[in-house]
Amino acid sequence: MRSPLPSGVYLLSLGIFIMISCELQVLGFMPALAADLGVSIAEVGYLVSAFAASMAIGGPILMLALSRFPPRMILACLYAIFILGELFGALAHSYSQLMLARAVTGMVSGAFFGVSIGLCSRMVDPKDTLRAVAMVLAGIMLGTIIGLPLAKVIAEYWGWRESFYVVVALAVFSAALTLKAVPSLPAEASHPLKQELKGVLDVRLWWVFATSFCVIGAVYAPFSFIVPILTDLAALPEGAVTWLLLAYGLCMLAGNYVVAALAVKHAKATIMGGLAIMISVFVMFALFADIGWVAVLCLVLLGFCGVSLNPALVSRLMSLPQGQRAFINTLHASVINAGIMFGSFAAGLTLDSGFSLHVTIWLGAAIAILGLTVLGMSPQLCVSSAQTASRLPQTD
Repeated sequence: MRSPLPSGVYLLSLGIFIMISCELQVLGFMPALAADLGVSIAEVGYLVSAFAASMAIGGPILMLALSRFPPRMILACLYAIFILGELFGALAHSYSQLMLARAVTGMVSGAFFGVSIGLCSRMVDPKDTLRAVAMVLAGIMLGTIIGLPLAKVIAEYWGWRESFYVVVALAVFSAALTLKAVPSLPAEASHPLKQELKGVLDVRLWWVFATSFCVIGAVYAPFSFIVPILTDLAALPEGAVTWLLLAYGLCMLAGNYVVAALAVKHAKATIMGGLAIMISVFVMFALFADIGWVAVLCLVLLGFCGVSLNPALVSRLMSLPQGQRAFINTLHASVINAGIMFGSFAAGLTLDSGFSLHVTIWLGAAIAILGLTVLGMSPQLCVSSAQTASRLPQTD
């Protein structure tokens, strides 16, 4: 019988849920936000890119600045900055102000991912590490299941600013519970800068990072514009889109746990299979996006084989020797969000250049093919038995 996970793990998952809800909330009210700020739909999509870029660049910098403090103090600082940034977004009256708010909350989110994954692994036995990581990462799926549709509903009935205030209230609630439940652990042992750089320069690490970049970038190329894809291309009613986003998130949640179970022993094969399915679904989606039931089927399948591959990506990362885990995890989160930024930004550029929404789906397929190629060329991740025992019982 498996031992129950500490309550702190579930609360870290709640924190991830809040961060993802913040990241994706603008996707739920793109037309309203574009009309209110006087910008195009593509420019609203760039707000997702800005959030991801800030996670990718600002997250590791913020994590390094806070790394000498205990985890609970780091979480307190991150929540405080996040709440202020989200409040600034709610009060923004121009596109530039909202872009700045997204940069602040994105930076915090990047650091939060890293400290949460590192902290949850310190709170459980080594044999439960991947299960705890999967639970924390479930917050990503819950952000899509609940956060994105909720933002859409709130914007429809009350306004897009109220969506920001709801996220602020959730962050205050989560911060209070998390700081009470998370154990008072010491700061991670610091390592000389040369040793940290040696770990970061490990070629195998960057092959893992490249795979993660492509997997997430492929998903977000079309997903950044999923609402107009479903309403304009597939001609689905607005009300149905909310329920479809909910179904997509539920599929992601289910896929997250299936992937976590498979990745314990077969991380690389799991990612390869997921990418192969993703490519097939993208091709079918691009060819038949104007057929409603095909669009629905493709969205559901993408839920199982897209972002839900995260536990397998983390499993490969944790099989490598590392220095300060929180920093490496934050760097990995940065690479993932660089993928989000790239996919979202590249898709936005295609629309700005006059291409149709179909091209964003083809772009996702192309990035997924690149990811499968990178994964196939990546070197074997060999770890010693001692390293494996202290991390995950996983093989590449």
